[in-house]
Amino acid sequence: MTQYPIGTLGEAWDEQNKLEWLAAQQVKREYQQEVLDKLTNLPSELKMVQYGALPYDESRYPVFALISANWDTNKPNIMITGGVHGYETSGVQGAIRFALTQVQHYSSAFNFVILPCISPWGYETINRWGPYALDPNRSFYPDSPAPESALAMAYVKSLDIELLAHFDLHETTDSDNSEFRPALAARDGVTNHNWNIPDGFYGVGDTSNPVPEFQKAIIDSVAKVTHIAPADPDGKLIGVELAQHGVINYDKRKLHLCGGFAGGDFVTTTEVYPDSPNSDAENCINAQVAAIVGGLDYLLERQK
Repeated sequence: MTQYPIGTLGEAWDEQNKLEWLAAQQVKREYQQEVLDKLTNLPSELKMVQYGALPYDESRYPVFALISANWDTNKPNIMITGGVHGYETSGVQGAIRFALTQVQHYSSAFNFVILPCISPWGYETINRWGPYALDPNRSFYPDSPAPESALAMAYVKSLDIELLAHFDLHETTDSDNSEFRPALAARDGVTNHNWNIPDGFYGVGDTSNPVPEFQKAIIDSVAKVTHIAPADPDGKLIGVELAQHGVINYDKRKLHLCGGFAGGDFVTTTEVYPDSPNSDAENCINAQVAAIVGGLDYLLERQK
Protein backbone atom coordinates (compact mmCIF):
# COMPACT_ATOMS: atom_id res chain seq x y z
CA MET A 1 0.00 0.00 0.00
CA THR A 2 1.58 3.26 -1.16
CA GLN A 3 1.47 6.10 1.32
CA TYR A 4 -0.59 9.11 0.17
CA PRO A 5 1.28 12.35 1.02
CA ILE A 6 -1.38 13.40 3.55
CA GLY A 7 -2.32 11.46 6.66
CA THR A 8 -1.03 8.35 8.42
CA LEU A 9 -1.10 4.98 6.73
CA GLY A 10 -4.18 3.02 7.78
CA GLU A 11 -5.73 5.88 9.77
CA ALA A 12 -8.69 7.97 8.64
CA TRP A 13 -8.05 11.68 8.22
CA ASP A 14 -8.79 14.05 11.05
CA GLU A 15 -9.84 17.68 10.48
CA GLN A 16 -6.22 18.82 10.33
CA ASN A 17 -5.51 16.35 7.53
CA LYS A 18 -8.51 17.67 5.60
CA LEU A 19 -7.26 21.23 6.01
CA GLU A 20 -3.85 20.09 4.83
CA TRP A 21 -5.46 18.62 1.72
CA LEU A 22 -7.47 21.80 1.12
CA ALA A 23 -4.35 23.98 1.42
CA ALA A 24 -2.73 21.96 -1.38
CA GLN A 25 -5.53 22.74 -3.87
CA GLN A 26 -5.15 25.50 -6.46
CA VAL A 27 -7.42 27.26 -8.92
CA LYS A 28 -6.48 26.01 -12.39
CA ARG A 29 -9.28 27.45 -14.57
CA GLU A 30 -12.06 30.03 -14.32
CA TYR A 31 -15.68 29.09 -13.66
CA GLN A 32 -16.76 32.54 -14.80
CA GLN A 33 -14.95 32.30 -18.11
CA GLU A 34 -15.51 28.65 -18.98
CA VAL A 35 -19.06 28.24 -17.69
CA LEU A 36 -20.99 31.38 -16.80
CA ASP A 37 -19.84 33.46 -19.78
CA LYS A 38 -21.11 30.72 -22.12
CA LEU A 39 -24.59 30.97 -20.62
CA THR A 40 -25.14 34.56 -21.72
CA ASN A 41 -26.32 33.46 -25.19
CA LEU A 42 -29.00 30.94 -24.29
CA PRO A 43 -31.68 30.11 -26.86
CA SER A 44 -35.07 31.66 -26.21
CA GLU A 45 -36.39 28.28 -25.09
CA LEU A 46 -34.37 28.50 -21.86
CA LYS A 47 -34.03 30.93 -18.99
CA MET A 48 -31.31 31.07 -16.35
CA VAL A 49 -32.21 30.82 -12.65
CA GLN A 50 -29.77 31.13 -9.76
CA TYR A 51 -30.63 28.52 -7.15
CA GLY A 52 -27.93 29.32 -4.63
CA ALA A 53 -24.23 29.94 -4.08
CA LEU A 54 -21.53 27.80 -2.52
CA PRO A 55 -20.60 29.01 0.98
CA TYR A 56 -16.87 28.80 0.22
CA ASP A 57 -17.18 32.05 -1.78
CA GLU A 58 -20.72 33.07 -2.63
CA SER A 59 -19.76 35.80 -5.08
CA ARG A 60 -17.39 33.52 -6.99
CA TYR A 61 -19.51 30.36 -6.96
CA PRO A 62 -23.17 31.09 -7.70
CA VAL A 63 -24.96 28.02 -9.07
CA PHE A 64 -27.52 28.17 -11.85
CA ALA A 65 -30.22 26.12 -13.48
CA LEU A 66 -31.35 26.50 -17.08
CA ILE A 67 -35.07 25.80 -17.28
CA SER A 68 -37.68 25.91 -19.99
CA ALA A 69 -38.82 29.50 -20.47
CA ASN A 70 -42.36 28.46 -21.36
CA TRP A 71 -43.01 25.70 -18.86
CA ASP A 72 -45.93 23.48 -19.86
CA THR A 73 -47.33 21.23 -17.14
CA ASN A 74 -48.69 18.90 -19.83
CA LYS A 75 -45.20 18.02 -21.06
CA PRO A 76 -42.91 15.43 -19.46
CA ASN A 77 -39.90 16.77 -17.61
CA ILE A 78 -36.25 16.08 -18.42
CA MET A 79 -33.33 16.85 -16.08
CA ILE A 80 -29.70 17.09 -17.16
CA THR A 81 -26.94 17.47 -14.58
CA GLY A 82 -23.26 18.14 -15.17
CA GLY A 83 -20.22 18.88 -13.07
CA VAL A 84 -21.26 16.96 -9.97
CA HIS A 85 -17.59 16.04 -10.06
CA GLY A 86 -15.99 19.30 -11.06
CA TYR A 87 -12.96 17.72 -12.68
CA GLU A 88 -15.11 15.88 -15.23
CA THR A 89 -14.97 18.61 -17.84
CA SER A 90 -17.15 17.25 -20.62
CA GLY A 91 -20.03 16.72 -18.21
CA VAL A 92 -20.18 20.48 -17.72
CA GLN A 93 -19.39 21.41 -21.29
CA GLY A 94 -21.70 18.73 -22.68
CA ALA A 95 -24.64 20.08 -20.69
CA ILE A 96 -23.87 23.59 -21.92
CA ARG A 97 -23.43 22.45 -25.53
CA PHE A 98 -26.77 20.64 -25.44
CA ALA A 99 -28.46 23.73 -24.02
CA LEU A 100 -26.98 25.98 -26.68
CA THR A 101 -27.44 23.74 -29.72
CA GLN A 102 -30.10 21.07 -29.15
CA VAL A 103 -32.80 22.20 -26.73
CA GLN A 104 -34.76 23.95 -29.48
CA HIS A 105 -35.20 20.62 -31.28
CA TYR A 106 -36.91 19.05 -28.26
CA SER A 107 -38.65 21.92 -26.49
CA SER A 108 -41.99 21.22 -28.17
CA ALA A 109 -42.05 17.79 -26.53
CA PHE A 110 -40.32 18.26 -23.16
CA ASN A 111 -39.69 20.66 -20.30
CA PHE A 112 -36.02 20.92 -19.35
CA VAL A 113 -34.17 21.47 -16.09
CA ILE A 114 -30.42 21.68 -16.71
CA LEU A 115 -27.90 22.09 -13.88
CA PRO A 116 -24.72 22.47 -15.92
CA CYS A 117 -22.13 22.84 -13.15
CA ILE A 118 -23.18 21.61 -9.72
CA SER A 119 -19.63 21.85 -8.29
CA PRO A 120 -17.96 25.05 -9.52
CA TRP A 121 -15.20 24.98 -6.89
CA GLY A 122 -14.37 21.48 -8.04
CA TYR A 123 -14.44 22.68 -11.64
CA GLU A 124 -11.93 25.44 -10.95
CA THR A 125 -9.55 23.28 -8.91
CA ILE A 126 -10.12 20.18 -11.11
CA ASN A 127 -11.29 18.12 -8.15
CA ARG A 128 -13.66 15.26 -7.47
CA TRP A 129 -14.33 16.55 -3.95
CA GLY A 130 -15.44 19.86 -2.49
CA PRO A 131 -13.33 21.83 0.01
CA TYR A 132 -14.59 19.70 2.91
CA ALA A 133 -13.03 16.58 1.29
CA LEU A 134 -16.53 15.29 0.53
CA ASP A 135 -17.60 13.65 -2.72
CA PRO A 136 -20.80 15.42 -3.86
CA ASN A 137 -21.77 12.33 -5.83
CA ARG A 138 -21.97 10.28 -2.65
CA SER A 139 -23.82 13.02 -0.77
CA PHE A 140 -27.32 13.21 -2.24
CA TYR A 141 -29.25 12.47 0.95
CA PRO A 142 -31.26 14.52 3.48
CA ASP A 143 -29.27 17.08 5.47
CA SER A 144 -26.32 16.54 3.16
CA PRO A 145 -23.04 18.01 4.46
CA ALA A 146 -21.97 18.75 0.87
CA PRO A 147 -23.33 22.18 -0.13
CA GLU A 148 -23.19 21.29 -3.84
CA SER A 149 -25.56 18.35 -3.31
CA ALA A 150 -27.77 20.09 -0.74
CA LEU A 151 -28.39 23.11 -2.99
CA ALA A 152 -29.20 20.99 -6.04
CA MET A 153 -31.60 18.78 -4.08
CA ALA A 154 -33.36 21.73 -2.49
CA TYR A 155 -33.85 23.43 -5.84
CA VAL A 156 -35.23 20.37 -7.59
CA LYS A 157 -37.54 19.69 -4.66
CA SER A 158 -38.81 23.27 -4.87
CA LEU A 159 -39.92 22.67 -8.47
CA ASP A 160 -42.34 19.98 -7.24
CA ILE A 161 -42.18 18.03 -10.48
CA GLU A 162 -41.94 14.42 -11.56
CA LEU A 163 -39.15 13.53 -13.95
CA LEU A 164 -39.52 11.37 -17.00
CA ALA A 165 -35.75 11.17 -17.44
CA HIS A 166 -32.50 12.24 -15.81
CA PHE A 167 -29.18 12.37 -17.66
CA ASP A 168 -26.22 12.77 -15.27
CA LEU A 169 -23.06 13.56 -17.24
CA HIS A 170 -19.69 12.25 -16.01
CA GLU A 171 -16.18 11.21 -17.06
CA THR A 172 -13.79 8.46 -15.96
CA THR A 173 -10.19 9.68 -16.15
CA ASP A 174 -6.69 8.41 -15.52
CA SER A 175 -6.60 10.71 -12.50
CA ASP A 176 -9.19 8.43 -10.87
CA ASN A 177 -6.33 5.98 -10.33
CA SER A 178 -3.44 8.42 -9.96
CA GLU A 179 -5.09 10.81 -7.49
CA PHE A 180 -8.71 10.43 -6.51
CA ARG A 181 -8.93 6.78 -5.47
CA PRO A 182 -5.64 6.97 -3.51
CA ALA A 183 -6.89 10.15 -1.80
CA LEU A 184 -10.18 8.45 -0.94
CA ALA A 185 -8.40 5.46 0.57
CA ALA A 186 -6.11 7.75 2.58
CA ARG A 187 -9.04 9.85 3.81
CA ASP A 188 -10.89 6.75 5.01
CA GLY A 189 -7.81 4.89 6.29
CA VAL A 190 -8.35 1.86 4.05
CA THR A 191 -6.43 -0.01 1.36
CA ASN A 192 -6.70 1.40 -2.15
CA HIS A 193 -7.63 -0.88 -5.02
CA ASN A 194 -7.32 0.78 -8.42
CA TRP A 195 -9.55 -0.37 -11.25
CA ASN A 196 -8.95 -0.69 -14.96
CA ILE A 197 -9.93 2.58 -16.61
CA PRO A 198 -12.31 1.73 -19.48
CA ASP A 199 -11.15 3.05 -22.86
CA GLY A 200 -14.26 4.60 -24.29
CA PHE A 201 -17.81 5.63 -23.45
CA TYR A 202 -20.01 3.61 -21.13
CA GLY A 203 -23.29 4.18 -19.33
CA VAL A 204 -24.48 3.44 -15.81
CA GLY A 205 -28.09 2.44 -15.31
CA ASP A 206 -29.96 1.98 -12.05
CA THR A 207 -30.15 -1.56 -10.64
CA SER A 208 -33.72 -0.96 -9.46
CA ASN A 209 -34.87 0.23 -12.90
CA PRO A 210 -32.24 -0.53 -15.56
CA VAL A 211 -34.40 0.35 -18.63
CA PRO A 212 -32.08 -1.56 -21.01
CA GLU A 213 -33.70 -0.34 -24.24
CA PHE A 214 -33.21 3.27 -23.18
CA GLN A 215 -29.57 2.55 -22.34
CA LYS A 216 -29.12 0.81 -25.71
CA ALA A 217 -30.51 3.81 -27.56
CA ILE A 218 -27.92 5.99 -25.81
CA ILE A 219 -25.07 3.61 -26.61
CA ASP A 220 -26.15 3.37 -30.26
CA SER A 221 -26.25 7.16 -30.55
CA VAL A 222 -22.86 7.66 -28.91
CA ALA A 223 -21.29 4.95 -31.06
CA LYS A 224 -21.79 7.23 -34.06
CA VAL A 225 -19.52 9.79 -32.36
CA THR A 226 -16.93 7.82 -30.39
CA HIS A 227 -15.98 4.28 -29.37
CA ILE A 228 -17.82 2.29 -26.71
CA ALA A 229 -15.68 0.88 -23.90
CA PRO A 230 -15.14 -2.89 -24.08
CA ALA A 231 -15.39 -4.97 -20.93
CA ASP A 232 -12.18 -6.03 -19.23
CA PRO A 233 -11.06 -9.71 -19.29
CA ASP A 234 -13.38 -10.41 -16.34
CA GLY A 235 -16.40 -9.01 -18.20
CA LYS A 236 -16.47 -5.91 -16.03
CA LEU A 237 -16.16 -2.12 -16.21
CA ILE A 238 -14.67 -0.33 -13.17
CA GLY A 239 -15.07 -3.56 -11.22
CA VAL A 240 -18.77 -3.99 -12.00
CA GLU A 241 -20.20 -6.77 -14.15
CA LEU A 242 -21.43 -5.69 -17.56
CA ALA A 243 -25.24 -5.58 -17.75
CA GLN A 244 -25.34 -5.10 -21.51
CA HIS A 245 -23.05 -3.75 -24.20
CA GLY A 246 -21.42 -0.60 -22.82
CA VAL A 247 -23.59 -0.46 -19.69
CA ILE A 248 -23.20 -1.35 -16.01
CA ASN A 249 -25.75 -0.79 -13.24
CA TYR A 250 -25.38 0.85 -9.82
CA ASP A 251 -27.86 1.18 -6.97
CA LYS A 252 -28.04 4.95 -7.33
CA ARG A 253 -30.20 5.69 -4.29
CA LYS A 254 -28.29 3.41 -1.93
CA LEU A 255 -25.01 5.05 -2.98
CA HIS A 256 -26.53 8.56 -2.68
CA LEU A 257 -25.67 9.37 -6.29
CA CYS A 258 -26.94 12.36 -8.22
CA GLY A 259 -28.69 10.01 -10.64
CA GLY A 260 -30.87 8.65 -7.85
CA PHE A 261 -32.06 11.60 -5.78
CA ALA A 262 -34.78 12.98 -8.06
CA GLY A 263 -36.39 9.82 -9.40
CA GLY A 264 -37.33 9.51 -13.05
CA ASP A 265 -38.57 6.59 -15.14
CA PHE A 266 -35.44 6.71 -17.31
CA VAL A 267 -32.14 7.44 -15.60
CA THR A 268 -28.60 7.16 -16.90
CA THR A 269 -25.14 8.28 -15.90
CA THR A 270 -22.77 8.85 -18.80
CA GLU A 271 -19.04 8.16 -18.59
CA VAL A 272 -16.55 9.26 -21.23
CA TYR A 273 -12.77 8.76 -21.22
CA PRO A 274 -10.92 11.97 -22.16
CA ASP A 275 -7.47 10.38 -21.72
CA SER A 276 -7.99 7.85 -24.51
CA PRO A 277 -5.55 8.11 -27.45
CA ASN A 278 -8.65 7.73 -29.61
CA SER A 279 -10.47 10.74 -28.19
CA ASP A 280 -10.06 14.40 -27.22
CA ALA A 281 -11.95 17.09 -25.33
CA GLU A 282 -14.23 18.01 -28.24
CA ASN A 283 -15.03 14.38 -28.97
CA CYS A 284 -16.01 13.87 -25.33
CA ILE A 285 -18.34 16.87 -25.40
CA ASN A 286 -19.94 15.56 -28.58
CA ALA A 287 -20.37 12.14 -26.96
CA GLN A 288 -22.22 13.70 -24.02
CA VAL A 289 -24.58 15.53 -26.39
CA ALA A 290 -25.08 12.36 -28.43
CA ALA A 291 -26.02 10.48 -25.26
CA ILE A 292 -28.75 12.98 -24.42
CA VAL A 293 -30.00 13.11 -28.00
CA GLY A 294 -30.11 9.32 -28.25
CA GLY A 295 -32.09 9.06 -25.04
CA LEU A 296 -34.53 11.81 -25.99
CA ASP A 297 -35.10 10.35 -29.46
CA TYR A 298 -35.94 7.03 -27.82
CA LEU A 299 -38.44 8.75 -25.50
CA LEU A 300 -40.03 10.54 -28.45
CA GLU A 301 -40.49 7.23 -30.25
CA ARG A 302 -42.22 5.80 -27.19
CA GLN A 303 -44.73 8.65 -27.24
CA LYS A 304 -45.93 7.82 -30.75
